[in-house]
Amino acid sequence: MKPIPFQNTYANLGTDFFTRTRPSPVANPALVIFNHGLSEALGLSETRLSSAEGTAIFAGNRVPEGAEPLAMAYAGHQFGNFVPQLGDGRALLLGQIAGADGIHHDLHLKGSGRTAFSRGGDGRAALGPVLREYLVSEAMAKLGVPTTRALAAVTTGERVARQEFLPGGVITRVARSFVRVGTFEYFAWRGDQAAVTKLADYVIEQHYPACREASNSYLALFEAIIQGQAALIAQWMQLGFIHGVMNTDNMSIAGETIDYGPCAFMDHYAHDQVYSSIDRHGRYAYNNQPSVGLWNLTRLAETLLPLLADDHEAAIEAAQTALQTYPVLYERYWLDGMRVKTGLQTRDAHDKALIEELLEIMAANRADFTLVFYYLSTLHIDSPGQDGYLRALFNDPQPYDQWSRQWRDRLRQEGSNDATRQQRMQAVNPVYIPRNHRIEAAIRAAEDQNDFSLFHELHAVLQNPWQRQPGKDAYLLPPEPHEVVQQTFCGT
Repeated sequence: MKPIPFQNTYANLGTDFFTRTRPSPVANPALVIFNHGLSEALGLSETRLSSAEGTAIFAGNRVPEGAEPLAMAYAGHQFGNFVPQLGDGRALLLGQIAGADGIHHDLHLKGSGRTAFSRGGDGRAALGPVLREYLVSEAMAKLGVPTTRALAAVTTGERVARQEFLPGGVITRVARSFVRVGTFEYFAWRGDQAAVTKLADYVIEQHYPACREASNSYLALFEAIIQGQAALIAQWMQLGFIHGVMNTDNMSIAGETIDYGPCAFMDHYAHDQVYSSIDRHGRYAYNNQPSVGLWNLTRLAETLLPLLADDHEAAIEAAQTALQTYPVLYERYWLDGMRVKTGLQTRDAHDKALIEELLEIMAANRADFTLVFYYLSTLHIDSPGQDGYLRALFNDPQPYDQWSRQWRDRLRQEGSNDATRQQRMQAVNPVYIPRNHRIEAAIRAAEDQNDFSLFHELHAVLQNPWQRQPGKDAYLLPPEPHEVVQQTFCGT
C-alpha cells in the first residue's frame, strides 16, 4: 500500500496546540462507503485506501505511515456561553496532505475514541450521525457550498450507549482546515499572545497566503475570514439549510461548513425554523444564522485585537471597521444569489422587496422551500397557465398569483429569455436535497436492520441534485404528515 503523503504542518506548531493521541481500535470494522472521487481529487488513488487496509485506517485500528494523530485544543462559545476548554473529544487529526490541486487539506477521524478533551464522554459516534454527516456534507459539496468532505464511513462492530445502545461508526473527514474561531479563543483566554500570533501566522501561511502582501497581514486575514463567512451563510440561506449548532467552536476559519450535527434542510418555509433538539430557544434558527455569523466574527475579532494595531483603541477601530463590512457583504451575496434563484439577470432597487414578498407568502402558506424555487425555474413568462404545480404548494394561491404577475413584469422589463433564464435558474435551484425524512429512513434501516440500501440510493440521487432523474420523483417530494421529522440530534 503506497503511503499517504502526510505533511503534518499542524503538528509542527507544538504541543500547546494539541495532545498526541492514538485512535482506539474497534472490534470488527466494516466499510460502508468510500469516496473514490474525493480520493482521486486528493491524489490518493494509488494508496489503495478502498482496501481492507484502508478500512483499518478509517476505523482507527491502524495508524497510517507518516500520520501523527492528535486531538486539537480549542475553546468556544456554546449557545452564547464561553467554555474555556473543549477540544477534539471524539476526533483526531491524522495530518495534512496536499491535494492534486496543490491545496492543503486536513484528514480527520470522527468517532475514533477518547481523548484528553472527551470530558467524560466515550469518544465514539453512533452510526446514525456518521451516515447523516456523510450524506449532508457530500450533498453540500454537489450543491456548490464550501464544506468538509466525507472520504469514508465504517461501522465498528461495537455498540455505543446513548438513550439506548446503538451501532457505532467512524467517519473520515477532509477539510481545508479544522482550525476554528474557538481555537483562537482557547489561547486568547489564557493570555497566550505568542500562541495567538503563531496560530494566525499558520492560518495565513496555509490558507490565506495573499494576506502576506498586505500592509497589515493580520487585518487582511480577518477581512478574508469575514468575506468567506458572509458568502457561506448566504449560500446556506439560499438553500434553506439550517446548521443547528453555530457555536464558535463549530465555525471554520476557512469559510467551510463544518461539524454536521443536528443540521437539516427545511421542508416548508418558516423564518424561525429550528430542528436541533438542543437549540431550545431558537438561537440558531434559520433567520438568525446571518446575525450569529456576525456575533461569532466579533468573538474572533476580540482574540485578534493585539495583532491589528499596537494601540488598543486603534485595534478596536480597525476591528469595528472590518466587522461593519459583514452586513454589507452578506446582503450583497444573499441578494445576488436570490436574484439568480428567481431568474433576475439585472439589478433593480425593488428586487429585495419582490423576493422577500415571495418568502412571506411561502411562510404564510407553509410552502415547500426547495420545490417553490424548482418549479419557479420551469415557468415561462407568457404562460401563467403552466403554474399548476407551483400554485398547488400554496394553501391560498391568490397571493402567489399576484406576486407572479409582478415577477413576470420584472422579467419582461429586462427582456428575459425563457430558455436562458430557466437554464440559469436550474443551475442553482436543486431538484433534490437531503430531506430529513429520507435521511431518517436511511438511518433507521441501517441501525435497526443493518440495511444500507436506502443510504446508498439516497446518496446516489444526491450526487446529481440539479436534474430530475428517472424513477426518483419520490426523492423530490416533501414528507407526508407521518414522515415529518420534528427534531434532529447531534449524536453526542
